[in-house]
Amino acid sequence: MAPARRIALALLLAAAHAAWAAPHGDVEQSIGVDGVIRTFLLHVPKGVDPRLAMPLVVVFHGGGGNAMNAANMSGMDDKADLGQFIVAYPNGTGGIGARLLTWNTWGCCGQALEHQVDDVRFVRVMVESLSREYRIDPRRIYATGMSNGAMMAYRVGCELSDIFAAIAPVSGALDTDECDPRHPVSAIVFHGTADKHIRYDGGKPLVTLDRRHSREDKPVSFAMGFWARHDRCKDNPAPTRHGHVVHDKYDCPDGVGVELYSIEGQGHAWPGGTKGLRAGNVDEPTREIDATNVMWDFFARHPKE
Repeated sequence: MAPARRIALALLLAAAHAAWAAPHGDVEQSIGVDGVIRTFLLHVPKGVDPRLAMPLVVVFHGGGGNAMNAANMSGMDDKADLGQFIVAYPNGTGGIGARLLTWNTWGCCGQALEHQVDDVRFVRVMVESLSREYRIDPRRIYATGMSNGAMMAYRVGCELSDIFAAIAPVSGALDTDECDPRHPVSAIVFHGTADKHIRYDGGKPLVTLDRRHSREDKPVSFAMGFWARHDRCKDNPAPTRHGHVVHDKYDCPDGVGVELYSIEGQGHAWPGGTKGLRAGNVDEPTREIDATNVMWDFFARHPKE
């Protein structure tokens, strides 16, 4: 690394370390990963007992979004204040400052894919950094995300199973045949049957913001089949219905869980969340189920064994 770049990196890291002095609230943090500065938004509930180890939830924004979009879309801060857990909203990478950020997730998306950004390593370094600064419970670290961010949640489930106890992809796809977790990972999935961006039954997107890359997504059933097999669950769950929400709960060994919430007629949206103009959550979210509440209850029931 050139001397000038080393100095700039050192100054940025010093500033990032100083930001840890803010004990509560939302603070943008920076860390160096292989000579590149990466950022994330952090939310720590007020009034937490510093003697207690806290869960950590990582929320990945959708393609074209950023950390703030993820916080607004999911409403995870409010849930963290009630549930007493820390939330990290990492930023992907892009070419226009903090706009149009994406994650490198197999065949998607944008500049992160083009430059083969090592987002998995960024997430590992971020979690390790947070674990040094806060009392993070290593058995209760979870990941969720929307769209391209849901693909990222799938990817960390595949490649960081030593860290994450459970994942909760929302409107994403497990677009690989090479997912090979070394440890059990519980999974709860949310997907609208009318999603045109990442189709419920798989195939090429009917609507996409990433016109430079062509991809064909695997169906939701592929992801569910994979996690059920990996976690040694029984096939053919018995579905239950509440209005337009169909819930499939697999019969799994103690300690792990695999569940699917299919929302009939819903498009590309975070169920119960805030609709956005872009960045993944582009359609009207259902009010028949709140994904943030449901996934946190699932996370709380499934720490790492």
